[in-house]
Amino acid sequence: MRYQRSSALFQEAQAVIPGGVNSPVRAFKAVGGTPIFVNRALGSHLYDEDNHRYIDFISSWGPLILGHAYAPVIEAVVKQAEKGTSYGMPTALETQMATQALSMVPHMDQIRFVNSGTEACMSAVRLARGATGREKIIKFAGCYHGHSDAFLIQAGSGAVTFGAPSSPGVTQGTAQDTLLAPYNNLAAVEELFQQLPESIAAIIIEPVAGNMGCVPPKSGFLEGLRSLCDQYGALLIFDEVMTGFRLAPGGAQEYLGIRADIVTYGKVLGGGLPVGAFASTHEVMKNLAPLGPVYQAGTLSGNPLAMAAGLAMLEALDKNPSTFSSLAHKTERLHQGFSEIINRLGIAAQINRVGSMISVHFCDTPVIDFETAALGNNDSFKAYFHGMLDRGVYLPPSAFESYFLNDALTDEDIAHTLTSFEETLKGF
Repeated sequence: MRYQRSSALFQEAQAVIPGGVNSPVRAFKAVGGTPIFVNRALGSHLYDEDNHRYIDFISSWGPLILGHAYAPVIEAVVKQAEKGTSYGMPTALETQMATQALSMVPHMDQIRFVNSGTEACMSAVRLARGATGREKIIKFAGCYHGHSDAFLIQAGSGAVTFGAPSSPGVTQGTAQDTLLAPYNNLAAVEELFQQLPESIAAIIIEPVAGNMGCVPPKSGFLEGLRSLCDQYGALLIFDEVMTGFRLAPGGAQEYLGIRADIVTYGKVLGGGLPVGAFASTHEVMKNLAPLGPVYQAGTLSGNPLAMAAGLAMLEALDKNPSTFSSLAHKTERLHQGFSEIINRLGIAAQINRVGSMISVHFCDTPVIDFETAALGNNDSFKAYFHGMLDRGVYLPPSAFESYFLNDALTDEDIAHTLTSFEETLKGF
């Protein structure tokens, strides 16, 4: 049995952890089979408990932009751990980290560190509501901002229909303050503002969607959202947990040339350790406790291990801005290779790419939002995922997730991936 040790570990885990995993996508429910249990990782490679090696295309879902066990990050964590792992008190590291991050991103004056992307987005929405004195927010179908109640909302039947809870435990009262619109549909957002011109505190959006596969914004879409927020006095929140410090030093704001009012971060910001953050202008952040009445707190916020790891990562990226073009070039090569193989074999598939984010969708229709992403052939994706896995390529175990490349990927890694891609698709 190829995955004997992983299978045994999964059985053990299910007895003590719900579903055997601590985050649902890891359970392989979308693709079937047994989850892979990782033993170690280095550079661009993962090694499982059965001693198989995989080329990694999730990079811990984004943060390991320079590869696994990147030496400066490991050294920074070890050095800090020798001094203690947590204090619950201020440290100079937090200020150093904040200064470094703010020097790289545009339009932001201050930043508050938290422990996860979910916490960052939850806090950003609370801050927007407190700053504007309004209660409702607009989010987009298919965009994921963590598992806070306000974000687990499904579509209503019309443009102005309030959302409904998409998870038990989310109340109708919470759902009624979340309005839903299709991604890349500016007219739907405009209609919501026209119906509720003085009730909407903020729009929250992944500027490049990564949770329905990689879905780029249409030309003019984000510019239109910026204009509507200015017109109606709402705040524009960019969820850059995936795109921040990945698409460019200044994230999607820099890459796409759009100004946000509040930005949430995570992933790369922690260098692989749990961390999140939200940033804004002095005018907005003055509402946040202890300066203002909007409360937010966390015992482990600004944890010194996470700050040390994140600072080492950001300093490396700041000193080597060519990393971003290198990553984009590697992703472009992958894209070109995928496209040539798909065309040669006559496979119905779409490829979306922005920077070092990319995804393959097995459908005829261009993927521009959650509805078109859902048209993908899931049976084809399952066969594709397992075919690549058996050939030593680890992809996101869901058709609705972006791949995240890391700069440790070699020419040999990319060549092997393309060979595996062709061999797998020949079996379709």
